[in-house]
Amino acid sequence: MNRRVFLAGLVFSATALLLPHQLLGSAKRKYEMADKIVKTDQEWKDILTPEQFNVLRKAGTERPFSSVLNKEYGDGEYVCAACELPLFESNTKFDSGTGWPSFYQAIDGHTETKRDFKMIFPRTEYHCVRCGGHQGHIFQDGPAPTGQRWCNNGVALKFIPI
Repeated sequence: MNRRVFLAGLVFSATALLLPHQLLGSAKRKYEMADKIVKTDQEWKDILTPEQFNVLRKAGTERPFSSVLNKEYGDGEYVCAACELPLFESNTKFDSGTGWPSFYQAIDGHTETKRDFKMIFPRTEYHCVRCGGHQGHIFQDGPAPTGQRWCNNGVALKFIPI
């Protein structure tokens, strides 16, 4: 290996460590295990409201039509209320009539799913990939292009306008 190749590799590696968002361009950064946020219940209680704690940490559900985000249609991002990881872009939101903020698609790689049998029939629960906060459930009755309805608890989100 000559010195020029070695130095170019060194500069690229250092830049990748310091400026990953610039190297990736418009692509979203995927969160790895090192980015996971782990806190005790008490640490979560210290930063979340009681209702947020119930939904995000205990997989509770807020009352329908209780969230101001249900009728929010401005340009921006919807982020996890616990760790502020962007979960949805505003252009994927639609009025499902269910009383909860609904989206037809999440930001790729920012949620994880699991099967939930709390209502007897199986449902697909999704949560924030970074902090594990429960967000809601995915149903197959949404609009095109995905046909999905990501039904989210408004209290589990924050809206960040552009």
